[in-house]
Amino acid sequence: MAQIENKEKNKEYKDLKKALLEPELVVRLNLSGQNIDLENQNFGVFKNLEYLNLKNDHLKSIPKSISQLSKLKVLDLSRNDFIELSDNFYKLTNLEELYLNEAKSINLPKTLRLLGKLPNLKSLHLENDNLNALPIEIRNLQKLEFLYLNKNRFKEIPQELKGLNHLRYLDLKTIKLPPHYYRLKT
Repeated sequence: MAQIENKEKNKEYKDLKKALLEPELVVRLNLSGQNIDLENQNFGVFKNLEYLNLKNDHLKSIPKSISQLSKLKVLDLSRNDFIELSDNFYKLTNLEELYLNEAKSINLPKTLRLLGKLPNLKSLHLENDNLNALPIEIRNLQKLEFLYLNKNRFKEIPQELKGLNHLRYLDLKTIKLPPHYYRLKT
């Protein structure tokens, strides 16, 4: 296997064809906003991939081979059309940060149950998802430290967050809450 040098580690590939020429060197892959068919793409060839951006790619489903990305730490699936994550999503055991912004059609309870199986998920982005409440399944994310809920329709801090003891940062900055709501009730 090719040794990844420091400069290669910071290089971001934006062209899938070029990335496939030396997939073992690809650490960052940004396919955002590209009108390409990813349904049958074998992401498993990217053995060292740590960052994958599939934002705004009109995905109706998440390619199953993404679950083979054992080193993946950051995944952006924002602004797509899928309803749920694949059942094998739990295999992304190194995933630390997930973007599901503007995922207005997503089955959030089922998604949160799946995400609860990820041992290293620390940051979740659910911004502009048209949410006015959180499902109780949010409590499955016991290791969650950062939760971004900007641009939703909350009238108060969701009580479903109670018990998320590792939560260090809650982003509700665009939500108009009365002053007494600016701390989590315990």
